[in-house]
Amino acid sequence: MMRQVMGLGMVLVMATAAGAQAVSKDAQVTQAVLAAPEERRAGATVLGFENGTLVTLRQGSNDLVCLADNPATPGFSVACYHRDLEPFMARGRELAAQGVADDKVRDQTRYDEIKAGTLKMSREPRMLYVMTGKGIDASGAVEAAYTRWVVYVPFATGDMLGLATKPAGPGVPWLMDPGTGGAHIMISPPRP
Repeated sequence: MMRQVMGLGMVLVMATAAGAQAVSKDAQVTQAVLAAPEERRAGATVLGFENGTLVTLRQGSNDLVCLADNPATPGFSVACYHRDLEPFMARGRELAAQGVADDKVRDQTRYDEIKAGTLKMSREPRMLYVMTGKGIDASGAVEAAYTRWVVYVPFATGDMLGLATKPAGPGVPWLMDPGTGGAHIMISPPRP
């Protein structure tokens, strides 16, 4: 599941596929911040697409970075995360652009770089919010919207946090990739 979350950042560097509809800057900003808590949306930096290239659509005033939906991929997927996670996310996008398609290889590369000190990663917990859905309906609402939460806790272990390291069911927090620079708590509620 987290591999899909990580994949969101990775696909953002992919060129817009032929036939994909362009989405206005304002619509991208409005949709991208849907993953964030409402009180933090207005101040978030938003990354989105212009002519198939990932660009900053809006410079923010708080600590969140939000990624717009990639019109070249099916469905709807946006994410917002603490700005301290941007080097980690940007490195993932860079690896994807270099042709590293395997999520596990991208993750392990970044984890090794964090451990070596060549990739900056906050040692304090940092938040990631992800909203997915089938698409946007005629009214602008996300169809079958689903939000999940991820708390990055680099190098944490299940024993340190008192958390399971395998999913135990919908809504039950668990620690993914324990002991690595990308260790994170997954919170995935039941799907509607």
